[in-house]
Amino acid sequence: MKQKLRILLVNKFYYPRGGDCISMINLEALLRRMGYEVAVYAMAYPKNLPCETARYFASEVSFSGGLMEKLKAANRLFGTGDIIRSFQRILDDFRPNIVHFHNIHSYLSPIVVKLAHEMGCRVVWTMHDYKLLCPSYNCLCRGKICEACFTDLTQVLRRKCMKDSAVASALAYGEALWWNRRKLQHWVDAFVCPSAFMAQKMRVCGYDYIKLAVICNFIEKEKLDFLSQPEEQESASEPYYCYVGRLSEEKGIRLLLDVAQNLPYPLYVAGDGPLAEELRKKYASEKIRFLGHLSSKEVVRLVKRARTMVVPSVWYENNPLSIIESLCMGTPVIGSEVGGIPELIREGDGSLFRMGDKEELEEAIEARMSVADTDRQAISKRARARFSEERYWQELKKVYGIEG
Repeated sequence: MKQKLRILLVNKFYYPRGGDCISMINLEALLRRMGYEVAVYAMAYPKNLPCETARYFASEVSFSGGLMEKLKAANRLFGTGDIIRSFQRILDDFRPNIVHFHNIHSYLSPIVVKLAHEMGCRVVWTMHDYKLLCPSYNCLCRGKICEACFTDLTQVLRRKCMKDSAVASALAYGEALWWNRRKLQHWVDAFVCPSAFMAQKMRVCGYDYIKLAVICNFIEKEKLDFLSQPEEQESASEPYYCYVGRLSEEKGIRLLLDVAQNLPYPLYVAGDGPLAEELRKKYASEKIRFLGHLSSKEVVRLVKRARTMVVPSVWYENNPLSIIESLCMGTPVIGSEVGGIPELIREGDGSLFRMGDKEELEEAIEARMSVADTDRQAISKRARARFSEERYWQELKKVYGIEG
């Protein structure tokens, strides 16, 4: 019977733009391999992967174009324009049993959730950020963790949390009022939270715990095998530590660099972002080396040979793939004790430090760098079991209502 089950996957972009896109693309591949009929719906965009259902996609909108483009994008926030017609077409033609939403705000719209519900589909929505709780997505205000909107949505207006713009914040406020918890909870059968931390925050904000399912992200089998296979000339880890990620304030990169200046070990920083140029000018040295953007293979080579990887985030990380992939490679992780990070770093897989605490971070790095004989195979073996697609599917099919 499973061959006849039809599943529609929905995300605002359809290329490896970020964790939300990668998660949906991986899920699509998994479902197809298992024999399910799968279709995709997204926004038309030049970088999208080739897709059989691209003719159904919503038209492209942009918040950075001219006035007419911005008005079209603003209308999309509230579900007006061509999106109703285009999404209804794919619902009518594909006739899905299950519609699984991922990241849909702004470039699509929660109106698609309403349409799927009205058609009688089982509606599942994976939470990749905090948009249903925080109008500006990330529970940050001027670089600091903020939960003010959990109890008072007008705070996004008062604090101009959205891009420090009164107009953008007003739109985010209106969007949050229109697509409120009462509506969304009525239309959605299950919210998938990649971390227990996310589920707990949703519960605090009034979402029914019965509709909340905690399912950690997975690594597709092909990549999992690639990450965990030994290198041709594998040797003990080298005496350096690394950071892989966006160079932006919420990632805690300044904290790490301040600490690194006082340590004798080399730090390799891979990634780019708004702080890249400033940080290079201030911190680049023989001990701190900025590598810029690296290819996937280059990242794997860097992380596999590192003594440890550091994730010093100062915001509510949900379920970061960087940690999952590092552990799958057998490289231990030092992470901030914030958001969903503590759920990923278990005993033997690395260590935690109090968010923002330079002294604790320094001690954690020194302790890890002094250990040259970490059982990396054991770390990798545990991670492969925890983050496999088999484990993910066993949990997701319960949410889908699939037996057996």
